[in-house]
Amino acid sequence: MRILAYGAATDLHDEYLRMSAQLIRKSLIKFVEGVISNFGDEYLRKPNEEDLARLLHIGEQRGFPSMLGSIDCMHWEWKNCPTSWAGQYAGRSGSPTIILEAVASQDLWIWHAFFGTPGSRNDINMLDQSPVFDDILEGRAPKVNYIENGHEKNMGYYLTDGIYPQWAAFVKSIPGPQTMKHKLFAQHQESARKDVERAFGVLQARFAFIKCPCLIWDRDIMGKIMIACIILHNMIVEDERSTYSNYCDPTEFIQDRLGQSSREYEDGDANNDFIYSTNRIASLASYMKNKAQLQNREAHKALLNDLVEHIWAKFGNCN
Repeated sequence: MRILAYGAATDLHDEYLRMSAQLIRKSLIKFVEGVISNFGDEYLRKPNEEDLARLLHIGEQRGFPSMLGSIDCMHWEWKNCPTSWAGQYAGRSGSPTIILEAVASQDLWIWHAFFGTPGSRNDINMLDQSPVFDDILEGRAPKVNYIENGHEKNMGYYLTDGIYPQWAAFVKSIPGPQTMKHKLFAQHQESARKDVERAFGVLQARFAFIKCPCLIWDRDIMGKIMIACIILHNMIVEDERSTYSNYCDPTEFIQDRLGQSSREYEDGDANNDFIYSTNRIASLASYMKNKAQLQNREAHKALLNDLVEHIWAKFGNCN
């Protein structure tokens, strides 16, 4: 834990622990493997019904109904990268790095973590390898049906920065907003999107090992350490979540979110019925249909316009 938390060298503790540096390294590997095997299923899980209900409720309060979190990437410098791989892993910083793609919510819980892509790639290239949309493409993802600005929607979305493509599952800010509506939307979107940036900052502050350049030679061991740190981070979030000022108990609204009853928006009379389905994909045609729906640019633009109007109706009078 001292090695992970403070980023200390393995031979720093050999005197009072009576352990060699090699034994300490082996103990670190055994520790992270034990954390992953015992707690990975619980603390790296996909959102269940209660989690999804909480995420949707918090997103609606912030002006983004059906928002599932924020997605972004973080680079971890690999100091001992093999020379033959240096060109493949060297990114914009000039040093070899490995990318972590993550999805985080407002309470800093990391719901999705994909680590191991060379640092020469960017956020768009990550989507080609990332499993973040596998459930949607294969028809296993919970489907969220809701009405926004009089238009029916059936897919949750993530808040992103400007580099991500214009897909129906992404909501980006408006660069150079001119009107008051666009300025207000950009302000709320950029504020909510910082959740994942805050999660990266807190993760590195708690575990200095993944903040400093990594001295490990094995890429797989680096991945185990990163995943173990994320699991421990989620444990801390779960333990401290009830102390947050904006924490809300999901039991108060889960019945409404599961489609057993309806809930009205504060600024309209439309009912919000959220329907969940976990049916597996039936054929390749269904897969291609889901992919086309996911990458629909027109749906992205329509969702963006609806959210602009929704946020203006919800928060415009506050200014």
